[in-house]
Amino acid sequence: MNAPASTVMPGLERYAALDQRLLAAVRGIRILPTVAWPASLENRMIDAYSRGRFSLPEVTYARPELGAVRAELAAIEAAAGGSDPLDIDPLGDYLRRTAESWRIAAEMLESVGSASVTAPSIALYGRPDDMIPGSQRSNLDAAHYFVALSDELGADLLADDSIVNMPADALRADLSATLDDFFGAGTISVEVDPELTAKAAAGATRIRLRGGDCFSDYDRHQLLAHEAFVHSLTALNGRRQPLLASLARTSPRVTATQEGLAVFAELMSGAIDITRLKRISLRILAIDMALNGADFVEVHKYFSLCGQSTADSFHSAQRVFRGVPPGGGAAFAKDNVYLSGLLTVHTFFRWALRQRRMDLLRHLFAGKLTLHDVIALQPHFESGAILPPRWLPPWMQHVHGLAGKLAFSVFINGIQLSQVQGEDWLAGV
Repeated sequence: MNAPASTVMPGLERYAALDQRLLAAVRGIRILPTVAWPASLENRMIDAYSRGRFSLPEVTYARPELGAVRAELAAIEAAAGGSDPLDIDPLGDYLRRTAESWRIAAEMLESVGSASVTAPSIALYGRPDDMIPGSQRSNLDAAHYFVALSDELGADLLADDSIVNMPADALRADLSATLDDFFGAGTISVEVDPELTAKAAAGATRIRLRGGDCFSDYDRHQLLAHEAFVHSLTALNGRRQPLLASLARTSPRVTATQEGLAVFAELMSGAIDITRLKRISLRILAIDMALNGADFVEVHKYFSLCGQSTADSFHSAQRVFRGVPPGGGAAFAKDNVYLSGLLTVHTFFRWALRQRRMDLLRHLFAGKLTLHDVIALQPHFESGAILPPRWLPPWMQHVHGLAGKLAFSVFINGIQLSQVQGEDWLAGV
């Protein structure tokens, strides 16, 4: 692997300066912490819900003042170049798109606690009824499909709860040893956080686990594939970039690709099952319910009817109502990206294989990039201005195995199941 260059390549200093200016502007924007609920509220309400005492949560948010940040981001957009990518260097287009997404996020956070969060969150993360690229079906259609398939196969969300037996502290020690072996001792710390809303969260050098939870061995595999070997790995590779330091930080515009890549990594690592796909899909259906007027209690009861425990149902509903009033008609749309991102990333991997462009797939791990960025920035990968990834996930290191899985996927998708029906077909097998 190449080592990071000590200086920016001649002629690109302007973009490096704009990138540093962008990072300085967004330093105070923290999306998920701003819309998070306190763990004390969750614990109190989960206890009440378990007793059948339902009420709408009352959440207070600290609304940030980001007017100056928005003005600076608008100035960076203008300095990066016009809206037509053909008229500017791909680096300028990358910076313009990134600054724009942060500006929309700032507008969203300035409205936290109100229904006005909904529109910018949809601008950033999409709607459930958005069409999947390359398909005649929507994200909502895909969600319905995976939920129905899960139910037909008898996947029971409660079944996983019976084998959840690894305390957070035990998992912390286990993950720490594994990550030390892969990245080097002390590169990534693993911590237990009792205030964490999600089950786990990852940054470049720290992975947090929700305190008080127990985890299954399946959770362990999923956390490694999703959090460590995608989210942390791409952030660490981004930190090595001499030109675009912003590649180490997840901007709002890269969320769909990053989360889709992380779920795709679960798929390639054997760390995902139909139950996990059902969970992801149910969240999309819940966003659609909320947008159409369902309140927090109704969404919670929906998750419960679908087999989730009281605590899991609360946490799932909470994800939908982060930052917005719980009375219905509003939603935080981030969970829309997991399934749509997975499907889009899967299509990209198949396309790259067909084009014999494994280099594009490796470059996807060089930092926090979108699928568009990987293609548009190829001239700068080729020149060495953007470095290839230092680390690749274990499943990406075995190229022949990956190619085999994708080649099979490309071919098998051409077989129409509508032609495979009944005894007449079986008689010919």
